[in-house]
Amino acid sequence: MEKAAPPLAGLRVLDLSRILAGPSAAQLLGDLGADVIKIEHPLGDDTRRWGPPDFEGSAAYYLACNRNKRSRVLDFKRATDRDALLSLLAGADVLLENFKVGDLARHGLDYPSLAPRFPRLVYCSITGFGQTGPEAGRAGYDALIQGMSGLMSITGPDRDHPTKVGVAVSDLGTGLYAVVAILAALHERSRSGLGQHIDLALLDTQVAGLANIAMNFLCTGEVPRPLGDAHPTIVPYQSFATADRPLMLAVGSDLQFASLCAALGEPEWALDPRFVTNPARVAHRAELVGRLQARLSQKTRDHWLRVFAAAAPQFPHGPIRDLAEVSADPQVAHRGLFATMDDGHTPCLKNPINYSRTPIEHYRPPPRLDEHPDATWREDPV
Repeated sequence: MEKAAPPLAGLRVLDLSRILAGPSAAQLLGDLGADVIKIEHPLGDDTRRWGPPDFEGSAAYYLACNRNKRSRVLDFKRATDRDALLSLLAGADVLLENFKVGDLARHGLDYPSLAPRFPRLVYCSITGFGQTGPEAGRAGYDALIQGMSGLMSITGPDRDHPTKVGVAVSDLGTGLYAVVAILAALHERSRSGLGQHIDLALLDTQVAGLANIAMNFLCTGEVPRPLGDAHPTIVPYQSFATADRPLMLAVGSDLQFASLCAALGEPEWALDPRFVTNPARVAHRAELVGRLQARLSQKTRDHWLRVFAAAAPQFPHGPIRDLAEVSADPQVAHRGLFATMDDGHTPCLKNPINYSRTPIEHYRPPPRLDEHPDATWREDPV
C-alpha cells in the first residue's frame, strides 16, 4: 500500500511571527505536513538569544517552537526583500504574523494591502490586544496577559500572592486557537474561493480560557478567589501532604469519594451528612480537608499510592512529579513524549496528536538563521 501523505501536505505557510504564540502555531502546521518558511529579520527571532539553557548553540526556548520550518532572512525596509516576500505570497496559502498593529502596513504588507492581489490568502494576525480597541497598539507578552486577563487573580495560595502559571499558557493557547482558526478558514475557502483576515489577541483567548471560572462569575457576580491547587466547585480536588511527599486527589463523584474513604479506613465519612454529596463537601470544605490531611500525613506517599491503586471502584489520584520523574515514567516512555528530532540527538517534545493512517513522522530541527536563503515552495512538502 502506498504511504499516505501527511494531513496538511501541499499547504504553504509563511511564518512571519516571533517569540512563542505564532511560532508554536506554525510549528504545529509544520508537524502536520505543511511547508513552512520562517521569514526573519536579519537579527532573527528574539528567542534565538533567549538562553541559557542552550543546546549546541541554539537556545532551548527557540528549539521548543520552530521545528519543521525553513529560515529565510528578509528585511522589509528593502524593496528587493519586499518583492521576494510578494513572490512567495503568490504561492502561499497562509501568512502568520505577530507584528504590532500598523507595523506591516508601513511596508504594504498588511491584510488590506495584500487581499486584492492575493484574494485566497488566509492572513492570521496575533497581537496582545487585537486589531481594534483602545489598547490595540500596545505590545503584549504572556506574563502581562496572565495578569490583565484575571488568570493570576485565581492562581496562587491567596489574594496577596497572585501567581503566574509556570508555562506561557496565554501564548500557547493563542497558538492553538490560531491553528483552529486557520484550518477553519481554509475549509471555508474551499467553498467560497476566498481567504480572510484572522484577528487573534492574547487577551481575548486568555479571557475565553477562564472557562468555568469566568462562567461562575457571570452567573453569580461573585469574584473568584485563588484556592491554591484546590478546585472551587469540587471537593476533594487538590494536593495533600503525606509523611514524606505530596500526592494529588481529584475526586469527582460521590461514589469515588466513598471509595476514597474506604481506602483511608474511614468509611463512615462517606455517610456523614456534611460530606455525603459534593455540594455538602464544598460547604464543609475546611473540615473535610482537615480530616483528610490528618489521615494522609500518617503514611508515606508511596504507601497511599499502593492502597489507592487497589481501591475499587477507582478514584483519580497520583503523585506530584518533577520533570526528572516525568521523563522516567513508564507511560511517558511508552508514548514517546520525550524524543529526539530527525538528526537523532536534538531534544524534542513529541507532538501529542496520534493519527492511525498518517502519523507525524518528521521532526526536522529548527533552522539556523537564514539557513535557506533561497527558500521557495517545495513541490513535495514532505
